[in-house]
Order: sequence, then structure tokens, then C-alpha cells
Amino acid sequence: MDFNVKKLASDAGIFFTRAIQFTGEKFGQVEKTELDAHFENLLSRADSTKNWTEKIFRQTEVLLQPNPSSRIEEFLYEKLDRTVPSRPNNEELLGHYMQDAAKDFGPGTPYGSTLIKVGDCERRLGSVQREFLQTSAIGFLTPLRNFLEGDWRTISKERRLLENRRLDLDSCKARLKKAKLAESKAAAEHELRLAQTEFDRQAEVTRLLLEGISSTHVNHLRCLHEFVEAQTAYYKQCHLHMQDLQKELDSSNGDVFPNAFAGNPGHSMASGGSSPLDPASAVETDTLKIEEVQAPATGTRKAKVLYDYDAADTSELSLLADELITVYTVPGMDSDWLVGERGNQKGKVPVTYLELLS
Repeated sequence: MDFNVKKLASDAGIFFTRAIQFTGEKFGQVEKTELDAHFENLLSRADSTKNWTEKIFRQTEVLLQPNPSSRIEEFLYEKLDRTVPSRPNNEELLGHYMQDAAKDFGPGTPYGSTLIKVGDCERRLGSVQREFLQTSAIGFLTPLRNFLEGDWRTISKERRLLENRRLDLDSCKARLKKAKLAESKAAAEHELRLAQTEFDRQAEVTRLLLEGISSTHVNHLRCLHEFVEAQTAYYKQCHLHMQDLQKELDSSNGDVFPNAFAGNPGHSMASGGSSPLDPASAVETDTLKIEEVQAPATGTRKAKVLYDYDAADTSELSLLADELITVYTVPGMDSDWLVGERGNQKGKVPVTYLELLS
């Protein structure tokens, strides 16, 4: 019991002495031992590494898991050392809904069969995303977390010890200056030598840890390359899946819209064609003089407008949702466009804005 009381009193005395020294330094009333410039640079570099690593880590977490509730759940499971329950991601869930809808609408119908194809693609995209998230979490997030929760905590602990040793050293210097008697000076000098030894030892330990930040940068650089490779593979696989889906849908377009796509078969974005708003498409269709185009004797169809559309130039026809127009195709015209007529008005209209009725 006596030992505990004495130790408590000693610790309280040390704390009080450090507090006095710290306060005096803040008010500029006592001297402070300054660290050398190289050491200060190491401290600044370490602080910068910690701050930016923390920001990159947090934002990468948001990128990989945008849902904050899911992030909290994953954090709690990790702290409890338990496996996070496997749940379908958004792409997989969307694909599941599409395929269920196809069963309800009829898988043999054009809409139902397309839902099945798109739903299957979405589920494959979800699987690719799941693999990317796992790879990124292990190869990029985990090393960053290990630094913040491991190396940085050790560095912070040693820095606090160094600060305490510095305060003790400066307190000893202040006591030596105040000592008047020879006996008091001798005791103060002895305490100063011990404090200086402790400070130098702790400074060396802290310096070695701070210099290890260079190795941390090398490790994080390697992890960053792996993260980029994982992202590249992820987007590449997504692109390939979407290309395959586009080709599959294009191959069935002739069955769904036989007249609308008869003018230029096989021409699609997936096979290297251009979109309706692509400049290359505009050049191709500008060669057609809309005012000289005549409706064919056969092949005209009625179409319902699905969305409002504002004509980009005089060769196009503006559309209003839910109105009915007559449409037809002409040789040499991009398959993504039709010629539309409404009364005396005539112009190009995008196929994606229409529902062909007959």
C-alpha cells in the first residue's frame, strides 16, 4: 500500500512539474529544447502521411461501399471478428428483379426475353463488382488500415514519450539555473545528465520510427498499383459484358422492329457504329435531303412517341410525348433514325423515342 501511495505521489509530482514547464513554454517564460531541422522534417512528413492516408482510406471506403449503414455494419462485424453476411449487391438485385419480371410478363415475349438477357448481364456485372470489392479491400484498404491502426499508433506513443522526456530535460535545466548551493547544483547536474540520456535514447527510437515512413510510402505505392490493376480489370470486364449484351440485343432487333432496322442491318454502337447524337451519324444523314424524301408505297408504320424530343436542326422533327406519327425508313439512313411525318411536317426522329405500333 505504501508503495502505491509513494508511486502515486511521485507520478503526480512528475505530472505537475511537466505541467509547469509546458505552461511556462507557452507563455515564453522558460527555455525549450528545440529538435534539429531534420527531425522536424521527419515529424512533418509523418503527420502529412497520416492525414492523407486517413483521407484516402475513408474516401476509398465510400467508393467501394457508398451506403453508410453498410459501412457501419461491416465495421462492427470486423471489430467482433465475425464474417459479414453475404447479401446481393445492387446489380445482382436488379438482375434478379428483371428476370422475375420476365417470368411474369412471359419469357417468350420481346420484352420478357430482353429482360432475361439484361437481367443476366446485370447479375454478371454484380459478380464482377463483388470480386473487385474483395480484391480492393484486401490489397489496398487493409494495408492503409494496418498503418493507421498499427504503425501510426506506435509512432504517436513514442512521440508522446519523447515530449515527456523533453519536458523533464528542460525542467532539470531550469532547476540547475535556480540552484544556489553547491550541493543543490551537484544534485541538479546529476538529474540533468540522467534526463539528457533518457531524452537522447527516446529521440533515437522516435527517429528510427519516423524514418520508416519511407518504407510505408513504398508499400503503399505497391498497393496503389494493385488497386489500379484491379480497377482496370473490373472496368474491362464490365465493358466486355456490356458489349456482349449490346450485340445480343442488336441481333434480335430485326425480329422486334423488322422495318425500322432493315435499312442498315448490323450497324450498332457495339459493332463500331455511331449513336444518334454522334457527329459521324450526323454527317451520314445530312446527305439525305429530308424535304425530297417521299414516303414509300409500303412499309410505313404508325408510332407512338414515348418522350418529348427537341429537333437539333431543320432536318429533324420535334416530338411530343404520347402523340402518334407515321414513320418509315429510307435506304442509306442510319438504323437509329427513321423519317417521321405529322401532317405536313417531316423530319428525322430517333427510334429510341418511339413505340412502333403497326
